[in-house]
Amino acid sequence: MRIRKHSGEIVVFKEEKLIKSLVSSGADIQTANEIIKAIQTQFYDGIPSKKIYKLAFQKLKNISKAHAARYGLKKGLMALGPAGFYFEKFISRLFELQGYQVLTNLFLEGKCTLHEIDVLIKKDAHIGMVECKFHGSQEVKTDVKTPMYILSRFNDVRINRIQLFSSNDVISECWIVTNNKFTSEAIKFGVCSGMTLLSWDYPQGRGLKDLVKQFKVYPITCLTSLTIAEKELLLLEGILTVYNLIHHKNGFAILKLSQTRLKNVQNECNQLLNT
Repeated sequence: MRIRKHSGEIVVFKEEKLIKSLVSSGADIQTANEIIKAIQTQFYDGIPSKKIYKLAFQKLKNISKAHAARYGLKKGLMALGPAGFYFEKFISRLFELQGYQVLTNLFLEGKCTLHEIDVLIKKDAHIGMVECKFHGSQEVKTDVKTPMYILSRFNDVRINRIQLFSSNDVISECWIVTNNKFTSEAIKFGVCSGMTLLSWDYPQGRGLKDLVKQFKVYPITCLTSLTIAEKELLLLEGILTVYNLIHHKNGFAILKLSQTRLKNVQNECNQLLNT
């Protein structure tokens, strides 16, 4: 059987990839196989991959909302838009959990011009500028033009000494972080230029999806027990992650949920963080 990917490309369906993604969400092998068996009667040649995702997501949600939240992590990150402001804040939190000092939304004077920097990080003696490239569609990849452009900005700001973390700082590292993927040429150029790239699945085993699960920094947008309007309300209050929601003194009160819904949301949050 063939499937149509988000890009429009037609490829052969690989059951093992679907099993792997279901297991990655927290389901065991038996459950993953049962889900595939239950939904495969609705498969047909040329079926869109997003329809397979929806069928699997719904079955998984009926079994465990926390599993479904992990399975929907990529869509949850895309919901941190539309402009990417919340995505930058989310990435800042991810760096903080890895032991970095973090500053956001800065304007730094370079040798030639003024630059707006999304995130500035420091660990030990190393200071890095982090540029966040947010995409609201799975079809869009970050191509080679992006690292080429950002490298020129990095080379302009690294020349000057700045007073931010201390009185005599020098930017020595350049990061590009995207919620989607890089093209192969973008990766090739970035590696060759000494830049650090972080995307949904790059570097292998240490991509964004792996770090989110490792540090349990799940965006509230991946929760299945909240409506879109409720998630937007939390984002406006600066509550970006499930951990923030649980530990915010007014987090749940802001939502004004019934006791039944409140219990469901709390259960999903606790399962995500404690599994």
